[in-house]
Amino acid sequence: MDTPLAPRQLVLALDHAVSYAREDFLSGPSNATALALIERWPDWPNRTMVLVGPPGAGKSHLAAVWAETSGARVLSAKLLAEADLPAALATGALVVEDLEPAGLDERALFHLINLAREETAYVLFTARAAPSSFSVGIRDLTSRLRALPSVALAPPDDALLRALIVKLAADRQIAIDEPLVNYLANRIERSFTAAHAAVARLDEEAMRRHRPVTRALAAELFREP
Repeated sequence: MDTPLAPRQLVLALDHAVSYAREDFLSGPSNATALALIERWPDWPNRTMVLVGPPGAGKSHLAAVWAETSGARVLSAKLLAEADLPAALATGALVVEDLEPAGLDERALFHLINLAREETAYVLFTARAAPSSFSVGIRDLTSRLRALPSVALAPPDDALLRALIVKLAADRQIAIDEPLVNYLANRIERSFTAAHAAVARLDEEAMRRHRPVTRALAAELFREP
C-alpha cells in the first residue's frame, strides 16, 4: 500500500504594495544625476530624455515621480505601434517605459520622436541600454536616437544597498534588524536585482517554513560557499 505523501506548504505569489511617491525614492550617489534631472523639469537640456539603468535601479520610480509632476501619460514601448500617439501626447508629456531593440517597432518610434518635436512635447524614455547603441534599419531614426541625451543610474553603493533592503522588506511588511541587513548586504551581489531577489527569497522561505525572517534563516539561505 502506497504511503501518502506529506502535504507540501504552498507559497502564493502575492502582489506587494510598492509606493512610487517622491518621498519613497531612495537617493544616493548612484542615482543622484537622474534624480536631479527629474527635479529640475521643465529645465531640461532636451525635451526628450532617457533614463538608463539595470532592472530595479529606480527608472520606473523616477518616471512615475515625473509623470505625477508633469501630468504625463505612461506607455509601454511594446505598445507604440498600437497606440494613438497624438492622444498619448495630449498632455504635452509622455513616459515610454522599457525601450529596447528587441521587438522594437522602428516606424512607430520614429513617428513618436518626430511628433513630439513638432508639438514641443516632453518625452521621458526608460531603457536598460542607451538608445544610441541600438542597431536600427531606419537611417534617420539612427540619428534621432544618437541625439537623445541619456542619464545613467549606476549600481548602488553600500549605504544605498542597505537602505534598499530595508525598503524592500518594508514593502513586504517584514521587520528586519540591522544585523540581518548587514548580513545580506555582505553576501549578495551589489545590485538592485540581487537585493530584490534576496528579500523575496527570505519572505517566501519564511512563509513556507512558518518561521520569522531572521539572521538565522538568512544564514541558511545565503551561506558562503
